[in-house]
Amino acid sequence: MKKTTLLLAGAACLFAFQANAKEFMEFKPYVGIDYAYSKAGLKKGLNSYDNKFNSGIINAGVEMGENVGLEAFFQQTGERKKHRDDNTYKSQYNAYGLDMYGYLPMGCEGKFNLLGSLGLGIYDFDMKNVDNKVTTTRVGYRAGIGAQYNFTDHFAARVMGRYGYIGADSIKYVEELTAGVRYTF
Repeated sequence: MKKTTLLLAGAACLFAFQANAKEFMEFKPYVGIDYAYSKAGLKKGLNSYDNKFNSGIINAGVEMGENVGLEAFFQQTGERKKHRDDNTYKSQYNAYGLDMYGYLPMGCEGKFNLLGSLGLGIYDFDMKNVDNKVTTTRVGYRAGIGAQYNFTDHFAARVMGRYGYIGADSIKYVEELTAGVRYTF
């Protein structure tokens, strides 16, 4: 009798889980575009280079349920020039990678979300002047916090602050502030 009751209770739990599986495993793919203002932590000997960048970011991701998401990104900065001591110092970088997001819905019928992210990015820095060229490619760890407002089921706006630890000899970190829009399918 106890084994039969336990078996029936287990079957009931399995069917209850399957009934809620659609809601539990709801995948919502999205694409987005962001503007980013970045500041790189350069080694002391590289202070002739401009370390502040404006860039564009394109991303594609998927929200998995209400609280978790995964996002791939590509970021490209414009070339920065700084003139000093009859020399021109040029710097730029691009980055690409993957971030895991956590969403915490707040009031407003779930339209407002607090965000947290952890991820990895591959950063390619190019710095050159008349005398030399420094190229650095490193994997960096990224962490960010922010907020997102969902105007409709398809359109949202997001603001994030992010810190990326690169740990290279020439570039130690990147701090950035991003703002952008998302379209969810």
